[in-house]
Amino acid sequence: MLPYRSLIEAEVALGRNLTYAENLWFRYSASMPDYLLYYHNFVFLFLIFTLAPLPIAVTEIFRPSIIAPFKLQPKINLPPSSFLRCYKDVLTAFCLIVVPLQLISYPSVKLVGIRTSLPLPSAWEILAQLVVYFLVEDYGNYWIHRAMHSKWGYEKIHHVHHEFIAPIGFAAPYAHWAEVLVLGIPSFLGPALAPGHMITFWLWIALRQCEAIDTHNGYDFPFSPTKLIPFYGGAEHHDYHHYVGGLSQSNFASVFTYCDYIYGTDKGYRFQKAHLQKQLREQWAAAQQKGIETANHEAKFD
Repeated sequence: MLPYRSLIEAEVALGRNLTYAENLWFRYSASMPDYLLYYHNFVFLFLIFTLAPLPIAVTEIFRPSIIAPFKLQPKINLPPSSFLRCYKDVLTAFCLIVVPLQLISYPSVKLVGIRTSLPLPSAWEILAQLVVYFLVEDYGNYWIHRAMHSKWGYEKIHHVHHEFIAPIGFAAPYAHWAEVLVLGIPSFLGPALAPGHMITFWLWIALRQCEAIDTHNGYDFPFSPTKLIPFYGGAEHHDYHHYVGGLSQSNFASVFTYCDYIYGTDKGYRFQKAHLQKQLREQWAAAQQKGIETANHEAKFD
C-alpha cells in the first residue's frame, strides 16, 4: 500500500512527474495491502506452470513428428495419461505445500526489505538484481542437488524427481515435498541478499519457473533465444542428468554450466557429447566418400 492519497501527492513527494509505468503501478497498488501484492506469486506460478509447458506437450501428444528431430531421448514417448498425472501431482503439491509456505513467508519478505513503494526501479537495476538472483540460486541449487544424489538423499527424497527419465515441462517442479521446501532456500537467498522492488521479485519468480520448465522440456531447439545466454545449460545439459538417473554424478547445476565445469561434475556429459560429435563426423565423412565413389563409378561408364 502506497503512502500517498493521490497522484499529485506522489509526484510532490518524488519531486517529478510519474512515469507511465509508475502511474500504472500507483493506480493498481495504492490502496492494496503489501501482503496481497506478495501473494500474486500464487497466480503467476500457477499460470506459468499450467501454460508454459502446454505448447510442447500438446505438440508431442498430437503432432510429434513436427518436433521429433529436436527430441533428446527419441526412444521414450510418454502417453497422455503421464502428462495428466504429472500435472495433477504437481498441482496437488502446489496447493498443499507451496501456497501455505507463501502464506506464512510474507514477514520474511518485509524483513529483508523487498519494497512496493515508488519510485519503480530502472531496467538496469532490475537486470542487475536478476543476474545476482540467478547466480546465487544456481550456486546454492548446485550443492543441494549434489547432496540429493548421495545414497540417503536419493533413496529418501530425490528419486521422486527422477521418475521421469525423459523429463517433460510439467515435471520441472515434480519432486518430493521435502525437496520442494529445501530448494526454496536458494531461490529466496538472492532477493534476501540484494532486495529490490516487488516487481523485480515477481519477475524473478516467473523467470526462474520458466527456466526450470525450459530445462525439463526434453527438446533442444537450435533456434531458442536461450542459446544466446553465456554458460546457459538448457534442456540438453539437464536431460543428460535425467538420462543417467540415480547413478548420475554429473550436471547438477540448475541454470548455468560453470559449477559443473569448475567442480568436474560434467566429465561424463562432455565425454558423451564429444563421442556423439565424433560419430556424426565419421558418418558425414563416410557419406561424402560414398558420394565420391558413386560419382566416379558413374563417370567411368559415361
